[in-house]
Amino acid sequence: MTNFYSFHGTVTMISDFFTGQNGEGEGCYKLISVENGLGTIVNFVVSPTTYFVDHVLVTVGDLVTGYYDGDAPALLIYPPQYQALVMVKDSGNQNVKVDYFNSQLVSSDGRLQLNISPFTQLSLTNGQSFSRNPANRDLIVIYGPATKSTPAQTTPYRIIVLC
Repeated sequence: MTNFYSFHGTVTMISDFFTGQNGEGEGCYKLISVENGLGTIVNFVVSPTTYFVDHVLVTVGDLVTGYYDGDAPALLIYPPQYQALVMVKDSGNQNVKVDYFNSQLVSSDGRLQLNISPFTQLSLTNGQSFSRNPANRDLIVIYGPATKSTPAQTTPYRIIVLC
C-alpha cells in the first residue's frame, strides 16, 4: 500500500534530469516543475516508470497533478523534489483518483467508493487486461459523475491497477 500524496498546478519548466550514473539513462529522466498559483513550486523527477494517464504528452503551461509516495525519503531542498509515480494532465471530461482501495473498494481517505460495472475497463499499466478483483490494491481510477454522499460513489470508466 502506497501512501499517495499529490500536488496540482501548472507546468512551468521541463528539463533533462541527470542521475549521475556515468551517462546511463541520459535523457530518460525529466524534471518537471509545477507551480500551484499561490507561489508554491514542486519539482517532479519523471522516470521511465512514471505512469502518465492516457499516455499524454505534458508541455509547459499544462495543468497537471503529480502523485508521489508520501512515505518515501525526500531531499530537504527548496523547491521540494519528489519521484513522480503517476502524472495526470487535467481534462474537463474525466476525474482521476490515485489511491489504495480496500476490500469494500473505498479509497484510503474515505472519500470515494467504486461500484464496478461490466463496462468498467480493468487493465495494468502496460495496457494488458486485469482479470482479478481490484480490491486491496493501489489503483488509478478514471471516472465521471459521482454522488454527493460520503463517501462519494461512482462507477468508473477505467481502472488501472498499479502492481
